[in-house]
Amino acid sequence: MDAPAAPRHRRSRRDRFVDTAMFMLAVAFGFYTSVERLHTSPLPPAWLFSLDQAVGMLGCAGLWLRRRWPVGLAVTLVVLSAVFEMIAGPMLAALFSVAVHRRPRTSGMVFALSVVAAVVFTWLRPDPDMPPLALLTLGLALQGAAAGWGLFVHHRRRLVLAQRDRAARMETEARLRAEQAQHQVREAIAREIHDVLGHRLSLLSVHAGALEFNPGADPADVARAARVIRESAHQALQDLREVIGVLRAPTTEHAPTLACLEELVAESGRAGMRVELRDDLGVREAAVPGRAGRAAYRVVQEALTNARKHAPGAAVRVRVSGAPGEGLTAEVVNDAPAAAPEAAGGGHGLAGLAERVTLVGGRLEHGPAHPDDSGPSDGDPDDSGPGNGGPGGWRVRAWLPWPP
Repeated sequence: MDAPAAPRHRRSRRDRFVDTAMFMLAVAFGFYTSVERLHTSPLPPAWLFSLDQAVGMLGCAGLWLRRRWPVGLAVTLVVLSAVFEMIAGPMLAALFSVAVHRRPRTSGMVFALSVVAAVVFTWLRPDPDMPPLALLTLGLALQGAAAGWGLFVHHRRRLVLAQRDRAARMETEARLRAEQAQHQVREAIAREIHDVLGHRLSLLSVHAGALEFNPGADPADVARAARVIRESAHQALQDLREVIGVLRAPTTEHAPTLACLEELVAESGRAGMRVELRDDLGVREAAVPGRAGRAAYRVVQEALTNARKHAPGAAVRVRVSGAPGEGLTAEVVNDAPAAAPEAAGGGHGLAGLAERVTLVGGRLEHGPAHPDDSGPSDGDPDDSGPGNGGPGGWRVRAWLPWPP
């Protein structure tokens, strides 16, 4: 028997209406049975008729407790129904309540007890005007209808709750997906602005610093530096417009690729850096996948920006190589700085770079360079140019997938 379960909240207007309707139906069923017996003849023994009516009235009153103790009330009424006829109405209502509010297993056990009670009642108080089998069949039909209706309501309520839970989960998942999409958009904005504008602004810083620390420079040099600053600022604005355009309508139409690598190196050279580019791809450069090519360009761009900031005056060597099926490799190695570097940043550039490379299925390595870090060597003994990675140097290397 289930433990008493107190209601968790006050009954609603609908609950009161249902409880009143159940009570009235049970009273009507008992009243109809009493009138019917008065017109015919009460079931034997005749002296039990008055007690039967009193027990039926108490059973109807007990229905007001069906929400609080559904199983206990149902078992009590089922046991009484084995002897008393007028309790049938409240007993059917109690069977319905158990089927609605309790698990099907509990409902089945109470219903089985009601079947036994019906058999006992048919044996103890047979109806003179109805065959025992017909009386038993009628009683089982009414009990089965009440229990079946209750199970239908029970499963329907569970289905409605499951649909509500599913809708709530879908709403939560949709909100989480929207938040994740916003987070990805914010990361894309930060990554693009850092990669694109960081390079341009570092060039501006270099030329502006040259003008600041050399105020007596030749007017022609000053004019040339001012022109480079103006052009870099204009290009930074153009790059910013392209980034905003990409974020408004995602496209890779204006994204730089390996074909723009020579211009990137030349631009760094005009800023005073000593950069050597070795492109081992040759005609295969056009076959490089677009995502891998763009990622390789960003690797070189970020590495040059870091070298300009943290290793001013150092020689830098850039090398790109690879083949279909082997992968694309982009490597940048710089010597120890010839002058005092700027204050170290927060490392967000390399973190964003590693994320970008990982997104295309590649690997990024970076760390202090060693004397033998002259980039990927092809066995040429004279392969020792700028950026051979002496003590104090830095090396950035990215491997990107290149399907065969």
